[in-house]
This record gives sequence, C-alpha cells and structure tokens, in this order.
Amino acid sequence: MREKTAGYGILNRKVTSQDRILYALCRPERLLELTYRFILFDAGVKKIARYQQYFCVHKIMDRIKHRDREGRRKGGVVWHTQGSGKSLTMVMLAKSIALATEIPDYKIVLVTDRVDLDDQIYKTFRHSGKEVEQAKTGKQLSTMLQEKKQRIIATLINKFEAAVGKYATRNEGNDIFVLVDEGHRGQYKTLHANMRRALPNACYIGFTGTPVMKKDKNTVEKFGGLIDTYTIDRAVEDEAVVPLLYEGRHVEQVVDSKGIDAWFDRITADLSKDQAADLKKKFSTMDQLNKAAQKVMAVAWDISEHFRDNWKGTGLKAQLVAQDKATALLYKQYLDEFGMVSSEVLISGPDEREGEEDLYMENKLAVQRFWKVTMQKYGSEKQYNKQVIYAFKNAEHPEIIIVVDKLLTGFDAPRNTILYLTRKLKDHTLLQAIARVNRLCDGKEFGYIIDYRGVLENLDHALDLYSALPEYDTQDVENILTDMRKIVLTLPQKHSVLWDTFKEVKNRQDEEEFELLLADEALRTKFYERLSAFSRTLAVALASESFYDTTPQEKISRYRQDLKFFSKLRVAVRRRYAEVVDFGEYEPKIQKLLDTHVGTGKIEQITPLVNIFDKDAFAEELEKLPGAASRADTIAHRTARTIHEKMQEDPAFYKHFSELLEEAIRAFREERIKANEYLNKVTKIMHSVLNRTGDDIPSKLENYDVAKAYFGSLKTVLSQFSRKSQEMDDILADAALAIDAIIERNRVVNWVNDRDVQNHMQNEIEDFLIDRMNEAGIEITFEEIDEIMEQCLGIARARRP
Repeated sequence: MREKTAGYGILNRKVTSQDRILYALCRPERLLELTYRFILFDAGVKKIARYQQYFCVHKIMDRIKHRDREGRRKGGVVWHTQGSGKSLTMVMLAKSIALATEIPDYKIVLVTDRVDLDDQIYKTFRHSGKEVEQAKTGKQLSTMLQEKKQRIIATLINKFEAAVGKYATRNEGNDIFVLVDEGHRGQYKTLHANMRRALPNACYIGFTGTPVMKKDKNTVEKFGGLIDTYTIDRAVEDEAVVPLLYEGRHVEQVVDSKGIDAWFDRITADLSKDQAADLKKKFSTMDQLNKAAQKVMAVAWDISEHFRDNWKGTGLKAQLVAQDKATALLYKQYLDEFGMVSSEVLISGPDEREGEEDLYMENKLAVQRFWKVTMQKYGSEKQYNKQVIYAFKNAEHPEIIIVVDKLLTGFDAPRNTILYLTRKLKDHTLLQAIARVNRLCDGKEFGYIIDYRGVLENLDHALDLYSALPEYDTQDVENILTDMRKIVLTLPQKHSVLWDTFKEVKNRQDEEEFELLLADEALRTKFYERLSAFSRTLAVALASESFYDTTPQEKISRYRQDLKFFSKLRVAVRRRYAEVVDFGEYEPKIQKLLDTHVGTGKIEQITPLVNIFDKDAFAEELEKLPGAASRADTIAHRTARTIHEKMQEDPAFYKHFSELLEEAIRAFREERIKANEYLNKVTKIMHSVLNRTGDDIPSKLENYDVAKAYFGSLKTVLSQFSRKSQEMDDILADAALAIDAIIERNRVVNWVNDRDVQNHMQNEIEDFLIDRMNEAGIEITFEEIDEIMEQCLGIARARRP
C-alpha cells in the first residue's frame, strides 16, 4: 500500500504508528517548535510538553487572536485532570505569549485562591526560568498592575479586594492575560467582580484539575467557554497518572452496631493467645472511652495493620484525613501507641477554624498544647510545614501524614499512595483530595482511597460514583474511581491463566520439568508477564477487606503458596538462562507480598548474575543446583551471555564458540544428547572461553592478545584463499602485528571520538594491506579491505579505548 505523507514523499507500504509518531514529533518545523517553545527546566529537570499541553497552548494562542467588539481577547476555561501537568501548561502558555511578536507589551497575572497554591505556581515558574513577582498585599498588587515593568505577577484572588476598594486600581490594557487557577467556580463571583473591575479589558483564562460542576457551567460560558479537556480516562490511558481504587471499610459501623468486643474478636482471629493477650492489654481502657474515641482507636488500629501489611518498607506512603484538629492528634496518639507505622500531624494553628466542628471542646486544650510544643520545636509555622512536608516527600519517615484541610489540594507527592478518609468530603474538595494519590512513582501501580466514613455511598453494592456526586455530569466523572472489588474479581482468572502457561507439565511436583519447559524464551516472557499480572492483582486483593470476607481461607492459602512457588521458579529460571531482566518496580512489591502473606522461608532475591570469570563464586552457585541438566543450562547460558558481552573484543573467536554453544543447547533440547554429555560439552566450551584456548593461533602471536583478535578477523575475511594453512597463517599473523602497530602508533587520548585519527589509521592500514597482499600474491578486494578495517577498529575501540 502506498501512502503519501504531506510534503515528505510517498511510502511504498502501510503507514505504521511509529511512522506517525516520528512524523508528529520529528518533522523539522515541529521539532524546532518543540525545542524553542515547549522545553523547560523544572527544578533542574528538563521537561518537554506532553501532547495535551502542546495542543492546549496552541488552542489558547489561536483563541486569543480573536477580540470582541470592545477589543477584549477571547478567554475560557481549561480542564486538565489533576496530575497531568497543569502548572507547567500555564508556564508554557506564558512562554508562548512572551514569544508572540504581535503582543509586545503583554502582562501576565497568575491568580490562585490559597497561599500554598500561590507559592507552588510561583516556584514552578521560577524553577522553569521565568521571572515572576509575587504580590503579597493589595498595595503591592495595585502598584504592579499599573506599572509596566512587571511582566509576570503572581497573587491571591482576595488581594484584588484591597487593590480595587482601597487603592482604586484600574488598568484598561487589553494585552493583559489573567491565568486563574480554579477560577471558574461559582463561589468566587464577588472576587471575580473585583478582578474585572481592576482589569476590565483583560483576557481571562481559567485552569481546573477537576470536572466542572453543573451549577458552574454558566460561569464557564461567561468566562469564554471550555477551551480544552484532558479527562482522567485519557490521563490513565496515557500513563500520566495511576488509576485510583476505592474501598469502603466498615470499622466504624462494626463498632457502633456490635460493640468493641465483637470487633476485637475479629481482628485477633489470626493471632496467637500470647499476641491476643498483649493486644488486650493495649485496649484495656477502651471500654472507658467515649464512642468517638473508640471509633478513632478502632480505625487507627485498622489503618496501622493495613499499611504495615501492604506497604511498609516499600517506600510508598499514605495520607490520613481527620475530621478536626483534636481528632488528628488522637489518631497520632493511637498510631504511636500501636507502633506499627510512623506518622506526623500537619495542621494549622488552634485559632483557625478547620474541618468539621470539634466533637468535644475539652480537646481544644490538646490542640493548643500541641501547637505550643510544635512552635518551640520548629520556630515558625512556615518551618513546621516545610520540614514535615519535606520529610514526607523525601525521607523514610513519616510513613503517614495526618491532616484535616491541609494538603488536600495542590499537594504533589509522588510516593503518596493511600488516602485514608475518616471525615466527610464532597464535590470539588473530594475530587481534589482523591487526586493526591494519583501521581506516578516507581513501584506504584494504583492509588488507593480507603473510606471509613461512607464518603461515597452504596458501599455494599457496585460503586455508584455518579449518585455520590450528583453535582457533576456523568460523563465528566466517569472512571475517576474503580471499586477494588472489580479488580479482585479478576484474580481467579489471572491465577488460572498463570497455571495455563504450564499445561504441558505432567508432574507438578517436579520443578525441573517447569524449568525445562521455560527454556523457550517466548514462553518465559509470557510467564513473567502472567506472574506479574497475578501478583499485582493479589496485592490489591490482600489489601481489601472484602476479599477476606468473600474468599474461603483455603483459596487464599492456595494463592499465597502459588505466589511463593512461582516466585522461586522465576528466580531459578532467570539464573539458569542467564537473563538480565529489569524487574525494577515489580521487585519490592512482590517481596512485600511474600514477607507479609507467605512468611515461611524467604524467597531468594534476584541479584546480579555471577560472571563465569569469577570462578569461585560461579562454582559455588553451580554446587547449589540440582542435577546435571540444571548445571549445564546455567553454564551454557551464562557463557553465552559472556560471549555476547565480549563479542566485539574478538569477533572471530567468540562467534566460533557461540555456534558451538548453540549446537550443544539445541542437541539437548532435541534429546540427541543426555544431560551428562550436555554438561561435559558446555563445561569444555566455558573453559575455552575463560582461557582463550581452542583455536589455532600462530606462536608468534602468543604474547599479543589484541593482535590475536586482528588475526581472527583477517582469517575470517580471507578464508576463501587456497594457500597452505601454515603459510597463510604466517602471512596473516604478520599482518595482524602490523595492524596492531599502526593502531598503537596513532592512538591518542579519546581517539574513539576523533574522526581524523580514525581516518589516519584506516589510510595506513589500507596502504599496508594492499602492499603486503600484493607481495604475497593475494588478490584482495577493496570490499575485503573495508571489512577488515571495520572489524579491527571495532576491536581496538573495545579493547584499547
């Protein structure tokens, strides 16, 4: 099939997805544009626009070219789901405006509604190399808006009240661009009016990370309409964020309806008598607590166990949302008493109203005492916030951060994986909060929302997010959350598919039969993929309360034992067939599964392969292997890997033994030789590779290791000449020594990157070969000379860089 790509000729084949990607990214005008307008440094990290950022900026730049009757540029609202780089899109838009020659006297005003967001956007712009001035008071804002020198200003929306009311600020310029974070929302009507009074002819562009509520649709239209959308579905599909799983847990309902004893019996069901007695001591005072404190204690225990069993030690972290400051401190107290996880509380001062109404006024004193100690420790609220957040993001501890209202919006911590909800949230705040755990991070497959307050309804039925969020259109919140039970329901099928890999195995008690079947590389790859899918789904299941309620214990035990068996098999075949597989993200989580849920006999960690040149360590590894076939496969594939790694150092030598190895492996697979003979053959080949023996090298090359490699290449290229073997070997040995001398004579520091030096080497080698072969009566072609030079310089680059 012939397809034409505009301006770039005709393809005599069907256009592939790779063709489209190359054309979309690398055609000259697009590549130059991306380099010039859409690359920035974010805190020292070079970043390029994602496709949604690129096309969004283009849409806005096209849109602002249009003006209404009063000369105002057309604005609107951008909805790009949280975690998809909204702040960087704002930076890229600002950069495009600054580079637009038709807007020479631009002014950009960045507006948010919270101090932490203002700081975040300010820092994002500064980290990206854009100079920004922060207007921290109404007076500063008034001055900056009316002066020409500030090109980019960051401020809080409430500063416009003073700027307009007290300082009568008004700038009628129509090249002013106001980029408003979450600015389309209806509750900001008065504040918007102040902005419009100060900047009546500005272009207003709102950015939001959550769907637009039905009641705000009209506000969006007044803003200029919806410019661009990038939904959670697309972000998950693009792997820009991780999908979110939801589970409602019934700790509070159990405690309320059946009493603390029933709850205690359930959580101690798997403990020994001594462990249960020890736990009973911890709870000896629980009956004396009021109902609210009982609930907090029960939830704190459940959270402690849940995090410890599923995430502790993986580097991933959690956020606990409490209903008020006093309760946040109570959670911290119980988490510390149980001692399973580390935690810190991050709240504002006691004089600020935050969260729901406190359930018991006497605990106001606890908040005041906490605040006094905290201020003595950190010196200021700013330092307190900064140090706790930094430790949560970057250090091993705390593992859980406890908040009320703080960090529910605009908080970007990739390791944050589980959100424990113990207070009511709704609408915009709920959608903002759950997105705290959707950021990408190594080892993070999903974000988890664990709901102890029935924030989303119908916990006993399929999750109905739409009925829980009636203020949003159904299509706007589709697939924001997935009920964990949906993932858990796929576990039996993934378990069955994993076992189906080994349907040809006759004796399931014979591990050797499993390993031999996996000699097929394609089947090994399929096994790894299926084991990965099974283990990831099992990890979700074992973190789910409903899984234990609905799955028989013997079935759970079977899953755990199979995980252990197949994990051991994975290590064994990886070693046996000398594979270097990047399990990266997969490894810590599967080890956590094994440590917590299998427990009997730790699975051997996958470690770097022992090289055959490390003779003692390799011999020790072989000693542990059962049977001749297992040892032979390990030797064969480990030697093959060594040959592959060293091939460039001596192509002729290593190619010869690579072919011998392949033949030995094939003969064993086809059952033409028995295991012991296979072991003898590959052991002999390994020793030849280790000691560089087994090929015929003239004695005059005995002390010239690199020249031996040149000799091998010469002999391979010129093998067709019918001369006496000894005579030809002498001619080629002399030629190898001469080539060695030429390369050594011309070699300088960093010669492998110096084209002139390499050209000089090639010219000398070419002249020598023509003269020497003519003398010997060997009619060598220029193609053969080129091949010899290419191989010899390749050897020299590998061995004498």
